[in-house]
Amino acid sequence: FFSRREKAVLAVLRQSSVGIAGAGGLGSNVAVSLARAGVGRLVIADFDKVEPSNLNRQQYFIDQVGERKVEALRDNLLAINPYSLYEIHDAHATRRNAAKIFARVDVLVEAFDRAEAKEMLIETCLTRFPGRPIVAASGLAGYGMNRKLHTRRMGNLYICGDEESQCPKGVSPMAPRVALVAAMQANLVVELLIKMRGRHVTG
Repeated sequence: FFSRREKAVLAVLRQSSVGIAGAGGLGSNVAVSLARAGVGRLVIADFDKVEPSNLNRQQYFIDQVGERKVEALRDNLLAINPYSLYEIHDAHATRRNAAKIFARVDVLVEAFDRAEAKEMLIETCLTRFPGRPIVAASGLAGYGMNRKLHTRRMGNLYICGDEESQCPKGVSPMAPRVALVAAMQANLVVELLIKMRGRHVTG
């Protein structure tokens, strides 16, 4: 499984832990990318179940409709890469429990839908873990507009997306643009892990 990986990079990723808050369009896609990359431990939290409407952009299958998202996602990740650890929390992340759930991760990915949930997670974790990077997303609705996607850094907070788009009436979030932003998040996580833990690695 790891035979064609760069050994120094893989060694860093195998020793790393990444938290993913949310297992929807962003979170499920980020998780799949990081599992394929070989990250050793993913901590995933979500309180929802798989709905038919999720299947246009989330990493689930039609026979998983009705299952808890974290359980279905863990099954899918194990089918992709059974050599990593997938710690799941079927829970709604709040100010009270978020710091506990994600206490032992190197980087945290914010993958919520609602602005107030995003704000809560970012404020809570920047306060409790001020030295730890958070990779968030804002603006991934609709389709096209690749040129508007970017990453912005504010201290240890990184925001991927266009930071402005809302779905116009009659247009729902779609797999291509959601997956693009999720891939930006996952790619940045790998970069941050290498910078944090693999100073001997050259890219």
